[in-house]
Amino acid sequence: MQEIKNQLIEHIKGGAAFMPVQDLLKFISSEEICKRPKDLPYSFYEIFYHMRFAQKDILDYVKNEDYIAHQWPQDYWPKSNSLNSSEDWELLKTNYFQEQQEFINYIKHTNNDLSRPVNSETKNSLIREILLVIEHNAYHTGQLMIVLRSLGLYPA
Repeated sequence: MQEIKNQLIEHIKGGAAFMPVQDLLKFISSEEICKRPKDLPYSFYEIFYHMRFAQKDILDYVKNEDYIAHQWPQDYWPKSNSLNSSEDWELLKTNYFQEQQEFINYIKHTNNDLSRPVNSETKNSLIREILLVIEHNAYHTGQLMIVLRSLGLYPA
């Protein structure tokens, strides 16, 4: 079981089937994150914010028996396509990676069975939620790459 958990953790980090998010972050500055490329309805910031919010939401869902669902879609996307400061951007990135590590630590814990329901009101298993984070982040990582390429910020 631990080997399966280790494989899932590697996919959460990215890099097996899609580029790790931290590698994409190297190509964008705080001045460019809110630019929406022509013909795209979102910026790098909006997508990354959404990824962070969803990952944190799923982490809360699996860890907290008293989890309260957020409103879809309004809570999952930023209210505006702007940041107050570059410090806010740094905090968003820090939170994303800290929460990712918290999720990984939760998965590693030997008491957390992958097949168990995450709470008493659902049949959703821990492995379902892990796969949801992997799939969701992979999908949006591809969108981040599209934004970078559309802005001329990725060399490939």
